[in-house]
Amino acid sequence: MTQQVEDQWADGLIARRAPEPGETSAPEDEDQEDDLEFEPIGGPYVGAVRGRLDALRELVGLSRTRIAAEALAEAGRVLDEASARQRLSARHTVVAVAGATGSGKSTLFNALARSQISDTGLRRPTTGAPIACSWTDGAAGLLDRLGIPGRLRRRPLDSAGADLEGLVLVDLPDVDSAVVSHRQAADRVLALVDAIVWVVDPEKYADAVLHERYLRPLAGHAEVSFVVLNQVDRLPGEAADQVLDDLRRLLDEDGMALGEHGEPGATVLSVSALTGKGVGELREQLGRFVQERGAAARRLAADVDAAAAELRPLYVADGRSGLDERARKDFADRLAAAVGASAAGEAAEREWQRNAQHACGTPWLRLWRWLDRLRGPAAQRTRADAEVEEEVTARQRVEQAVRTVADEASAGLPAPWAQAVRESAVRGAEGLPEALDELAAREELERGTSPRPPWWPAAVLAQMVMTGIQIFGGLWLLGQIVGVLQPGLIVPALVMLGGIVGGPLVEWACAVAARGPGRRYGQETERRLREAAAGCGRARVLDPVATELLRYREVREQYAAVAGPG
Repeated sequence: MTQQVEDQWADGLIARRAPEPGETSAPEDEDQEDDLEFEPIGGPYVGAVRGRLDALRELVGLSRTRIAAEALAEAGRVLDEASARQRLSARHTVVAVAGATGSGKSTLFNALARSQISDTGLRRPTTGAPIACSWTDGAAGLLDRLGIPGRLRRRPLDSAGADLEGLVLVDLPDVDSAVVSHRQAADRVLALVDAIVWVVDPEKYADAVLHERYLRPLAGHAEVSFVVLNQVDRLPGEAADQVLDDLRRLLDEDGMALGEHGEPGATVLSVSALTGKGVGELREQLGRFVQERGAAARRLAADVDAAAAELRPLYVADGRSGLDERARKDFADRLAAAVGASAAGEAAEREWQRNAQHACGTPWLRLWRWLDRLRGPAAQRTRADAEVEEEVTARQRVEQAVRTVADEASAGLPAPWAQAVRESAVRGAEGLPEALDELAAREELERGTSPRPPWWPAAVLAQMVMTGIQIFGGLWLLGQIVGVLQPGLIVPALVMLGGIVGGPLVEWACAVAARGPGRRYGQETERRLREAAAGCGRARVLDPVATELLRYREVREQYAAVAGPG
């Protein structure tokens, strides 16, 4: 006979308690009707919750390569639990009854169920494992998720009542139990239920363990929290109201919003589970709460809020971040100085002037310059030594420019993203000095010999004329001296003097005329080299940095969507 009874209830879903004498259990056909009415399948999240979940999923995906997995663990847990809860019954609301040792939570649990389901007594801890009481069938998946075995699943005697239809009430072990496994079981279930009834008593309602470990960290879950002051029958006169007011004060200090005057927040009540005072009101409040069927979404929204608050230091910058035009220009100026753009422009201008002097100078000046070139090797060695020194200095300037732009770009960013920006700048700077050297050499080759203006042939012809006049005057004067020509030194001397003075005058005029074009040629050379260096630095450093900053702005927008309008 005993085996037949066990087989009758071994459905793997709900373990029913044998009725006490005088009690009746819910008929089996009513349970079958409930199974038809409640489908153990949840609907999709809608509205703001769905958008925030999508944003959180996108945020985690974008951040995996920049942020440590430990920092994203809570966000990942919220996403996993949201997905798991979505696959389960949306018509049931799982409410945990939690409290400290001696608060009378098991007595209140029985009073709400109107059945002696959870053991009560003086022995502590009384509740060693979570016990579930479901008013309707179809909650097996939810209870499996909580890890509550079939032998600890109960049905109340009034399960056919409509006031708590869809409620799954879970009595937890004491949150301050001396047994570590009991506390761990309570914490595990608290992280998974849709709502929580916190039971406190007049003696331990201000207990630091309860407030610091639970109420304060879960202050953002106020809309799915009930705080019940139990055992008010032990308080004389107006003491119950005074203790209740002090409890509200403590909750306010914890940061938990109170649902008063129509505002969303925690429900605070005083009851006596032993005498039944206030239990009916609590039962009525739970009934309305369950019938709204919004507890799962509210709990999920609160979990997302908590995850967003934890992630805030990783995504919210202290100030304005990024690279402005001033920083970009300073970086370009530093690279131009490193590659010697200004020196190259001055050299090009001097080259223009030299070419003008070579083309328009007197033959005697050209002869002097030819002699000067014979002494060139020593000067060339000196210049080579200077180039080696300049090369070392240029590399130091490049490194300094990269460090400066990286620091400016990462200023104010959260630590992971600031590190990513600096690393991208350092990676881009690898080989940058060599690239700038190649660029400068290529610009030098492409520039070649400076062009000559159209008037240079005329200047050369004028110098030839002046030189011819000098030679003619000199020969004329020599012929008079040797007696070949008739005496008259003044005229040939003046002719020769005219040629001697005319040559330098032509050279000076050409130098003045070449000054403007030479300056423009040098400026153009400097501009080309500066732009080439800036382009190289932009491609190797600024663009990767800008990519990281763009990625940060993208995740910042996703974080804003996760955090919500508040």
